[in-house]
Amino acid sequence: MSSIPAGTYVIDASHTDVGFTVRHAGISKVRGKFEKVDGTIVVAENFADSKATVNIDASSINTGDANRDGHLRSADFWDAESKPTWTFVTTGIEGAGEEFKIVGELTINDVTKPVTLETEFNGSVVDAFGAPRIGFSAGTEISRKEFGLTWNAAMETGGFLVGDKIKISLEVEANPVTEA
Repeated sequence: MSSIPAGTYVIDASHTDVGFTVRHAGISKVRGKFEKVDGTIVVAENFADSKATVNIDASSINTGDANRDGHLRSADFWDAESKPTWTFVTTGIEGAGEEFKIVGELTINDVTKPVTLETEFNGSVVDAFGAPRIGFSAGTEISRKEFGLTWNAAMETGGFLVGDKIKISLEVEANPVTEA
């Protein structure tokens, strides 16, 4: 049985972080995050029936380098102008309690692949302003090539500029949907 309060929640974008880490030049890691994310989480009475839908604005990338961000938005990578939204849709929940797996389909560049998010429920609170909130941490690793993200540059010393494995991390805060 889950300790997550059942209900429908909307992701609080201002308190949510969707980021990634990728190996650069084989010697360091570059991090980035998406500034615009939205979605809903439905925590069912039967926790296994819970689901989530998340939308990420691909053009909202921020790696701290405007030139790199522009290159990532280009057709070399994810062509944010013609493929502006990435999505994640739950297909199942494995486990219950504070740690569980969210199984779903991730769509990047019109390519959909199954992924599993190792997830931790961080708790539920009523904040200082009287608003109820729930929080989660989640992560997974994908191959960027499987999503058609194949641009790269060979290095003179061997290897490639951009690694294939991408670690995705999420820190999600959500608020219950209230009836108007």
